[in-house]
Order: sequence, then C-alpha cells, then structure tokens
Amino acid sequence: METNLIPVRSTHYQQSMESSVAETGCKNKRKRNEPTEHSSVKRIKAEQEGNEALQERPSGSPRLSMQLHRLQQPITLSELTELLHFAALGEVAKQPSWCRLHHQKRVKCVNVVIVEDLTQSHFYRNYLTMEHLRTNYTTRVTFTPSSNNVASEIFSSDVPKVDPLSVSTPDNKRHKALTEHPVITAYGPQRRGLTAYILTTEEMIMNHYPVKGMPGFEDFRCTVNVHVTDDSPLYGLDCEMCLTVNGYELTRVSLVDGDGNCVLDELVKPQSRILNYLTKFSGITAAMLQPITTTLKDVQAKLMMLLPGNAVLVGHSLNNDLVALKLIHQHVIDTSLLYRREFGQRFKLKVLTERVLKRQIQTEETRGHDSTEDAVATLELAQYFIKTGPHQVVELHLEELWGYELEEVSSECTSAPTPSHRFTDVLQTLGRFVIFIGKCSDVTLDLSNQQWLNSDKEVVSSFRKKTKHRFLSVLQFSSFSDHRKRCFAHHQQLHQNVRANLRDMCVVFAGPFHSHFSEKEVKRLFRRCGRVRKVQMLNAGVRVHAEVEFEMLEGAILALKVLDGLSVLGQPIKVQRPMHGSMLDLDLNLEALMNEPSNACNLYVVKLSQHTAQRLNLSTKVNGYTLDAKCSGVACVKKANGLPPGKPKKGKEVDLTSKLSEETVRETFGHFGPVESIIPPGKPEKHTRHACIEFKSPEAKRAALGSSEDLLQDHFLTCPSVTPPHLPSWVSMTTDGKNANTAEEQRRAYTDSSQDQEMHRMMKKLDFRLRKVFNSLPDGTLSVVLLPGHISTNGDHPGLCLFELKESCGNVVNKLPTRTA
Repeated sequence: METNLIPVRSTHYQQSMESSVAETGCKNKRKRNEPTEHSSVKRIKAEQEGNEALQERPSGSPRLSMQLHRLQQPITLSELTELLHFAALGEVAKQPSWCRLHHQKRVKCVNVVIVEDLTQSHFYRNYLTMEHLRTNYTTRVTFTPSSNNVASEIFSSDVPKVDPLSVSTPDNKRHKALTEHPVITAYGPQRRGLTAYILTTEEMIMNHYPVKGMPGFEDFRCTVNVHVTDDSPLYGLDCEMCLTVNGYELTRVSLVDGDGNCVLDELVKPQSRILNYLTKFSGITAAMLQPITTTLKDVQAKLMMLLPGNAVLVGHSLNNDLVALKLIHQHVIDTSLLYRREFGQRFKLKVLTERVLKRQIQTEETRGHDSTEDAVATLELAQYFIKTGPHQVVELHLEELWGYELEEVSSECTSAPTPSHRFTDVLQTLGRFVIFIGKCSDVTLDLSNQQWLNSDKEVVSSFRKKTKHRFLSVLQFSSFSDHRKRCFAHHQQLHQNVRANLRDMCVVFAGPFHSHFSEKEVKRLFRRCGRVRKVQMLNAGVRVHAEVEFEMLEGAILALKVLDGLSVLGQPIKVQRPMHGSMLDLDLNLEALMNEPSNACNLYVVKLSQHTAQRLNLSTKVNGYTLDAKCSGVACVKKANGLPPGKPKKGKEVDLTSKLSEETVRETFGHFGPVESIIPPGKPEKHTRHACIEFKSPEAKRAALGSSEDLLQDHFLTCPSVTPPHLPSWVSMTTDGKNANTAEEQRRAYTDSSQDQEMHRMMKKLDFRLRKVFNSLPDGTLSVVLLPGHISTNGDHPGLCLFELKESCGNVVNKLPTRTA
C-alpha cells in the first residue's frame, strides 16, 4: 500500500543526523569569533562555491519568485490567470500580485495541464510515486478549488489592463484564408529558427522516412547524430534513380553546402540489372553509367565523411532520396512539407522554384533533371522560408501558389468591431495561437484550435505532435474524474485519512512525567524545538504522558533528538513517534523531502538562551551513537540535571530560548555563504525562537551543517529543512483540531486496499504522462500542472499548483528567494 503524506523520521536518517554534531564539552567551549582552522577553510570554500554557482546560472533566464506571506497562502483561479496573462503578454497585462515573474520576455510558451478532480491529498498520499512532479517542479502552492470550469476560465478571462487597440497589428486585417492556412496552422505566423521546421520522429514515420529501429530499415547506415541548433549548417541533397529488377536504385547523388557550393556529385552503379534508366526524369543514360565503378557503399562513406554531426539535410520529398541512399539521418527539412497544401497535396519542386525563387529548373531544353540544380533549389527554398517567416511567405505567395485572393472589405460598409479583452482574443490579435486538448467542455475556441479526447493517452499523443507551434496550450486529463465518480466514498475517506496522517507527522509522545507536571510546563519544555500547536495530557495509564503536536515537521525531528532521554525532575523521559501503518516508508519519504529542490538551500535553526545552554551537558555520545562534526545533520544536546525542581512561579514563564534576531543570524551564518532570507516559521512572533535560513547555494547549507561544533558553542541547534514551503497554507485548510480518537477512527476506516492500489497505479501512470508532456516542451516554457481540488457538500478539498520554467535539458531555472521551513 502506498505510504501516506509527509514523513518525519527514519532509522537511516536518525543515524546520519546523530553522527553530525561536533565532539565538544563545556570546558573546552570556544567563542564563534575564534573558529577552528578546519571550519574557517570550510566557510571560505563554501563562499567560493556559492559564488561560482551564482555565476553559472544562465544570465537573464526567466524565473519565478514569491514572498513568504504569499507562499504560505493558497492561490485562487483568478490569481493563476493573472500569472498566465503576464507570462503571455508581459507589460501589456498586469504583473501578478502574489508572485514575480522575472525576465518575462524570455518566456517562449505557456503550457497548463489540468488533472480534473485531483487534490493535494492525492499528491501526498502517493508522494513517492510522483517522482517527476516532486523533483522537476520547484514551486508548489496550495490551490483553492473553484466551482467554474478551469480551462474555460483561463481562455475566457479578461485581461483588465490591456488596451486591445494598443496591441493591434497588421495581423488584425488578415483574411480568414491566412489564419486558417495549412502553413500557418502547422508552423504559426511568427518567424522562427531552422529547428522549428525540422521534422519530428513522428512526422518522419508518418511521411515514410527511414527511422532507426523501424522495420524495413535494419541494413540502413546511420549518420552521426548530435544536438542541432538554429546555427547548425544546412545541406541540400538530391538523388536520381533508375528502375532495376529490385526496384528503384540510386544512379546519381548531389550534395551542396549552405552557400550553394557543390561538395559532392557522383554517378553510382546499381548492383542489380537495370530495366529502365528513366532518362526523361533522371537524365541518366547507359553510356553514362558504363564506365562507373562507384557503388552505394562508396557514396555512403563519402556522405558520412562530408556531413558534420549537426548537419540538417534539406530536400524535396527527401524520404525517397534517403531510401535510395539506404541512409538514416535524424535532422531533415522537407520543402514539400514546408510549403504545404490542403489535404496532404504537395507542390512540385519545379513549381515552387518558379513561383517563389523566380527561376526555371527542369526545363524542356534540358534532358532530365540536374540533381545539383535541384539540390540548390531546395536549399534556397528552405533558407527563404526560414528567413521570411510563415506569415509573410503565405501572404506574399497566397495567390500565385495557393490560389487565394484577399478580399478588401470597405470600412464604409462595416462598423468597427468592439475590442475584446478576452485572453484568447488578445493572444490571437498578436498572432499567438492557442490550443485546448481534453474532454469536451464549455471552452469557447475555434474548432480548429481544440480537440475533444476522452483518453489521457490520446491527449498526450496529440499534444506531442502539435507542441512546437502553439504559444498557449491547455491540456485536460479526465480519467481521475471518472474514477472519483465510481469511488466517491473512497475519495471522501482518503481526504480524512491523509488529514489524520498529516497530524501524525507533527506529533510526538513523551513521558512519563510526574503527576503534578502540567500541560503548560510540557509546552514550555517542547517549544524549544519548534512552535507547538497543541499539548494533550494522557492519564489513561499508571503514569502521566503527553501528546505534543508541533506546527512544523522540524520541531518533531528536533524533539526526538534533543529531548529523548532528558531527565525531568529526576525522571528520564522517552520521546517517540506514533506507531501507525502510515510510517512504514518513513525513511524513503523523508529522504525524498530532503532532496526536494525547494529545500536544497534551507536550514532550520533554533537559538537556545544562555541560561538554558549553560544547564545543558553537550555530551560526545547520545543514545550510544558517536557524534562526528565532519558529517551534516542535527545538533543534539542533553540535559544532565533536568529542569529546576518545583514549578515555576505563577505568571512568570521560564525563557528556554532567546530571541532570534535577523542581525544575529546573518552574522553567525553568513560565514558559510550568502544568506538569501531568514524566515520565521508560522505566524510572526514578538520573540522569535526558531527560523529557517535560506542560503543562496546548497554548498553554504552543507557547510553550516558540517560546522555543528562552532554553532553549538553559540547555542544554535540546526536541522536540514524537510517541510514543503507551501505546507502551512495546506495545514490551515485541512487540519480541524480533531482529537486522537477521531483521527484513529479515520485511519481505521480507510481499509479498501483494492481501491488504494488502483489509485496508486493511476497516479504512477499520470506521473509518467506528465513527464512525457514536460519533455516535449520547448526550452523557455512556463509549465503549470494544476490539481484543481474538489468542492463537495462535505467540505472543500484543496488542490495544488506546481510551476516550473523549463530550461535546456529540463534544468530548473526557478529560484524562490523567500521560503519557509
């Protein structure tokens, strides 16, 4: 059964943490301003590595940042559309109020995937399964469910700041023949680099190109395959064939470089007996081939030597040439598909050259085709298309190539249309195309821009074929909605179950205490490790115990490390976790949380007061484990003599921790590397005792964890951050103060293992499909995955919104300057 929600402790993690504190004692305590040579070297190295990491970040890459108070609050559908408007339109729209999108002009596309009826509880119930979502999306925000159709709201939402007249372009006057032209539909109106016109693997298979691994091409040779860019060299290729007893075979091959210079022009002797030289088309005669000894293998070897690994081959119906050459080349541009027609029809090369390049080839005066001349023509046609752009090519040659005429509409006969503020209308005014693929809904778009598919598999497959040429794309997965309708009771119980497990993650049991030890004194004892939400005294047994619920996961972790075995009024207490089935995969969950990008630079810190620190015995051994300052982990302390005997005076609270000022933290932890922000967990307090430090680099965080010895001398306890930054907003929407008995009832009620296993399989498949969508997105895409949550009569179930700005090779370019522990 899939493990629930966020874990807090594991045996493996416990050992690694307990092996991280420096060996030290009170008698050899040193001041922070006199650090050891070892720690000084580590601090200098951390600063250097942090600076190098900042320098390696791509200059001007788009990134998303959020302030702490917004990160800890859920966002609404209108706030999500604010971000989409700004990402797509820039300053024409309004900068979102809840986040900042930096270098918006570098955003090339926007993609939104909506998974119907999926909630945040589903995500954390199957947290380990969702590997792609939890590792590749660095920004996570709780989403408030909406009763409106999300896709429809995205498309039909108004852009309040935009003046439609201010974004008017000559594209506004384009005839319908332009907007629905097959070339514009395929490539969009904007001018792009040559990589936008390279055939995808799916397109090559569809157009009968030789593709590695496909049946029938086992004996074909493959050229060198490396990554291509818009600066990769173009080569024009054309071949002539004759008819043999084994079909069409190569008789001539011509290759020209990007300047039109011929680099290869060879006659080739077919191995099979020739039935027809096809002289009328090929220009090849028996006399020409009679002295030729060059074979197909010879030509293949020459091409392999001449073509660089990043070469892009250009040809007209180039699949026939490559089949004749028995050659597989991955990067090709086909001019017969570039200048495409309706219903799959294609122009002849002779027609394109005459009407676009304004010159004659394959004339009646010449005997057959000249493959070198044809190769130059295809090269120039491709170069012209790339340089001019699809819209201008269509507009300039609409009548002579495609036979359309633009009708001039008299302004006297028609009234000016009312400008529209609708998001999709503004995008289309700018010539940016949108598409919706998913379940049939009330999305108002042209039929040519939407596909209604009920299968999530079909949605992904269809999108991957179209993703290169769409600026705004919205995908809708509906399989979970159907599953929820079939298993409504199961989903209702799942939310209650996850809610109970969330509570378990923040709970520890402690005791035994003396019978007169009060709830207030327990809270005072445990809040040294973190903010305490609730304390419940348990008197069911012979001795008195307490159940302590923290607000943050780090508080529970530190309580296990710091307070387990502590002597309280001469009575040693034991601090432990609840024992439930949800804790079975705790170590795996905890490791995954620690490795999340959102926690890579974050460190949780507790500042002890001088009074408390003086009463603590900093032992070199805790619970039998030897502590080592060289390893990172939690700084552990033990109290030798326990709390002061007797109860504190009424109205006077014993201060166990001192105020944690930003100045003190920056002075102490700035030695390890630049500090981005200092974040108090939960609501701001008058006297902050705990905080999360966000460094600018992970190396600085590791250096701080490795310098536990010096930090303990200054009364600091440290712990790696494990809490997802958005968790407080979810906690406020899901926790309802239910007591332990009710939580246990919820846990026991969730016993339908078959439904749970089915959900696990569906979530695994979902994560796989989302990965395929993400990998097919071009670099510079703002990718949004929305789990919209669910509204019901029994209560709303919050959703989750995940953001990522995709960079080359799927690298993360997000950076949240302010995060919470």
